[in-house]
Amino acid sequence: MAGERLLAEWFPEFADALDKIDALYKEKRLIDEKTYQFICFALAIKARSKPCLLKHFMGALEAGATVQELAYIMALTFREAAGGDDCWTHDALGDWRQLLAEDIKSSSCCAK
Repeated sequence: MAGERLLAEWFPEFADALDKIDALYKEKRLIDEKTYQFICFALAIKARSKPCLLKHFMGALEAGATVQELAYIMALTFREAAGGDDCWTHDALGDWRQLLAEDIKSSSCCAK
């Protein structure tokens, strides 16, 4: 990935530290490979990282996952994201009727 090469060139200490974290994480892993790949696959979906998505899709298959299981992980990720978005949006808006009653203008929402 281009970002990694840029880091390796201009901030090699950071790139090396990431490599060390990856190695430590693999050494200390408490979950099986398939579960690890499922989690990373879901995170890649949320991060919208195509390289990571492909890596962990194939990694999950190599770890014994089926395409049906990956479809389930996709659906679960979509559903949990929708639920989180739903809860956050309703909490953030609060009582929308009160917002209307206060006649708040869009230009004043970000002025705080």
